[in-house]
Amino acid sequence: MPSFPKPKIPDAVVPPPLRKPGKPGMGGTPKGQAPSDLKDSPPERRSAGDKLLERGKEAPIDALGWVDQRLAASGFLTGMLFRKVPKGTNWFYTLGSATLFAFIVQATTGVFLAMFYTPSATQAYHSISHINNEVPLGQLVHGMHKWGSSVMVILIFLHMGRTFFFGAYKYPRELNWVIGVVLLILTMTMAFTGYLLPFDQRSFWASIVGININGTGPVVGPYLSDFLRAGPELGATTLSRFYAIHMLLVPGAIIALIGAHMYLVVKLGTTAPPWVKADRPKVASPVSELDAGANGNGRVNGNRVNGSPVSGEGNGGPAL
Repeated sequence: MPSFPKPKIPDAVVPPPLRKPGKPGMGGTPKGQAPSDLKDSPPERRSAGDKLLERGKEAPIDALGWVDQRLAASGFLTGMLFRKVPKGTNWFYTLGSATLFAFIVQATTGVFLAMFYTPSATQAYHSISHINNEVPLGQLVHGMHKWGSSVMVILIFLHMGRTFFFGAYKYPRELNWVIGVVLLILTMTMAFTGYLLPFDQRSFWASIVGININGTGPVVGPYLSDFLRAGPELGATTLSRFYAIHMLLVPGAIIALIGAHMYLVVKLGTTAPPWVKADRPKVASPVSELDAGANGNGRVNGNRVNGSPVSGEGNGGPAL
């Protein structure tokens, strides 16, 4: 019996999900006239410069995606930036961030000052004068570093006071409190060692007083004074040692402890102010009361269940 070819079903009749995909290069659309809007206002062809500009705009995003794919840091950043804060959070909670910003300013200005400073007993004072009088914006940078140290000390004391009075040092944040105390000691150490660097009369005699006060401490006091002086008396070797402690030892320890401090803050969260009371959780009803309410002959937390009357209600009978 001869076979006849099957008639072809028009594409307009076939639903889009069941249509046969078009050949490569055809776009999967049936041939026909172009829409009227394309005839009236055809799309402009992008030039090579426009394509290059668009790729340039997407380059930073592609670079960040390339780095994130290898470091997987987006999860940590999302947890740090988009985290819940307790009820009653106020401006007192910004003291830690303010202290961190003050440290960043100190580190940045200190790097620029180190480019022109000479840690020598005969050249230290002249290098400071050169920074203030001859280097462009040198007096501004030196002033920011000088007064910024006092600001950082004040901010870290306020931050520690807020943590203490709000009770944020209690379980499970004891380790974070210990790290904060060590950061406070390192901040005071950095301020003390930086005070000698101008090596003028005021810083010279103030450092002698501070070293002698440290020498009065029990057991380790005399050894600490000898370590800071780097000799029997304060001199050129003391200046070099203070500069090394101020520029290398203390900042490195502070950066490492700040990283640990911030990790624990993100992991453990922050505490609510002591005057904010937590909502009491609702107590679940006993299973026996739930069963009685489901049978229509009981109450759950004083409320009638399923609209069933309790004996003595709605039927004129005596109340039990």
